Amino acid sequence: MIDDTHPLLLGSGSPRRREILTTLGLPLRVVSLDVDERGLEGERPEDYLTRIVASKLAAAAPRAAGAGGVLVADTSVILGDTALGKPADEAEARAMLWALSGREHEVWTRFAIARADDPSRAVHAETVRTRVVFRALGAEEIEAYAATGEGLDKAGAYAIQGIGAFAVARIEGSYSNVVGLPACEVIAALERAGLLGRFPRPSKP
Repeated sequence: MIDDTHPLLLGSGSPRRREILTTLGLPLRVVSLDVDERGLEGERPEDYLTRIVASKLAAAAPRAAGAGGVLVADTSVILGDTALGKPADEAEARAMLWALSGREHEVWTRFAIARADDPSRAVHAETVRTRVVFRALGAEEIEAYAATGEGLDKAGAYAIQGIGAFAVARIEGSYSNVVGLPACEVIAALERAGLLGRFPRPSKP
């Protein structure tokens, strides 16, 4: 059970995931994981996410002592049949933004939850998908946004919760999923797994 004495172990270096869970009022212990996130030749996006999330759970498991549960996740931007990861540099960020401009894409986040007493086995794993539509962007906009550096550590080279919101005409599905973690689905999964007590948690006096 997740409580102040037994926090949720978040296996992720993403400040966005940490912020989402903190906003939900969940006590956290955050660890960064050393997982090779390179795709395999010919690997389908859904297979990639399944493999990477399983690897992250395996990497988090040895550090689960004292936790109330374990959560890991990975996010991909899917354009057609292609997964866009994090750009290697500003030039690749510009190329991704050009590819997304004026088109629809999807953001997929897969997450897995495990109990602390059996941290290497997921009791729940799910991939949540959100449709995102970019308006047509001008060359100067793409150049200027890529130069901000905001998208360099984000799949698809943009941040919907930041300056990158200027490019997003509309979405269909979970907003927080595009940020990096589908809050609604995560809370529902934690509840079904019996890892949450009363939620929302009472405010501290």
